[in-house]
Amino acid sequence: MTKQHVTNQGQRRVFLIGLSTNASNIDYELEELANLAKANQLIPEIIFSQKLERPNPATYFGKGKVDELAEAVKTYDVDMIVANDELSPSQIRNLEKVTQATVLDRTGLILDIFAQRAQTKAAKLQVQLARLQYQLPRLRTSMSVSLDQQTGAGGGGFTSRGSGETKLEESRRRITSQMVHIRQELADLSKGEDTRSARRTANNLPNVALVGYTNAGKSTLMNRLLARFGIGAESDDTKQVFEKDMLFATLNTTVRQLTLPDKTQFLLSDTVGFVSKLPHNLVAAFKSTLQEAAQADLLLQVVDISDPHYKDMMTTTENTLREVGVTNIPMVTVYNKADKTTLNYPDVSGENAITLSALEAASQDALITLIQKHVFKDNETVTLHIPFDQGAVQAKLAANHTFIAENYDDSGTLLTVELSQLELEQFKKYII
Repeated sequence: MTKQHVTNQGQRRVFLIGLSTNASNIDYELEELANLAKANQLIPEIIFSQKLERPNPATYFGKGKVDELAEAVKTYDVDMIVANDELSPSQIRNLEKVTQATVLDRTGLILDIFAQRAQTKAAKLQVQLARLQYQLPRLRTSMSVSLDQQTGAGGGGFTSRGSGETKLEESRRRITSQMVHIRQELADLSKGEDTRSARRTANNLPNVALVGYTNAGKSTLMNRLLARFGIGAESDDTKQVFEKDMLFATLNTTVRQLTLPDKTQFLLSDTVGFVSKLPHNLVAAFKSTLQEAAQADLLLQVVDISDPHYKDMMTTTENTLREVGVTNIPMVTVYNKADKTTLNYPDVSGENAITLSALEAASQDALITLIQKHVFKDNETVTLHIPFDQGAVQAKLAANHTFIAENYDDSGTLLTVELSQLELEQFKKYII
């Protein structure tokens, strides 16, 4: 049992509970659980842990530990317990009966945070779907009265099957109907996003996606790059992405175009952050949110090198990417926040890793150089002969490229320029 020193007033105090099994890193997981609780405006008061090979199927903890927990609830006048794992409905019921406190498991906690953070219509629908999937097997008759208020407006189509149908059955039917309605809305929204994604692909711009553990600094890095290379981002806040030092500051995927000094361009996307034991329903619901990562030419895994658990966070990121089907995409590891630590971190450089501080211009320049080596590696330097009467072709090239050399002969302009594979095909008749 570990006591947390808490001075905050007016926020709900909670106990954290977790099991130390052979497969767990309990200290890291409980520290993460405490941060999740704080992100949901809860104050961790005491941490209870127990070493067991597997959870007790009835009460999660063993009987003795449950009795200790119940006594602590009375002593400290705490009315909520947050568990580090997803609990079964019977485990929640039994723990609440013995302790006389509300029990919230890790999945429910993360879903609550996501529900607060969701801003776009798609994100709100995805979270609502995940919450309904989570609630369905946990319904109790007492919950049915307030179900509509908890889950919001859902799809119609429900009609009572007769006076013999229980309130619980009505609630289950209503949730199922809502889930069908939400899935259809998400499918309709996805069609529009597919169109926008196809348009970006047609523009022949490489796509670089920021991925990584929540609060690793992805949004900070993106905003610093946007301020320097994003058109209008230095003076227009709407072109920046939301950044704040907290878990799951944003759930939205944001795509912006960067134009470098040599006029080369690429798309940079900021994706939702990951956390260990991310609920499966939420992972499934957010596959569409991670679409930009799935279609990226390069992934930048942003890692908070100042956190002593950064290796665990990297494992979480890589496992989650595999779970949502983001595989076989080149990845550069960006060890961020090097300015915030004196730990022995991997001060690396090379083709697939870089150590930096997102706030420093020199670090940003080094990262841009590394990105260019990856996303423009298939470009070729060629010389084109553009006839004088085809000035529009030259103007188009000049808008998107810095010429390496520019000369003239009697009939036209000789341009030495670096082109992508698509551009090589587009301008092949001018290549000499």
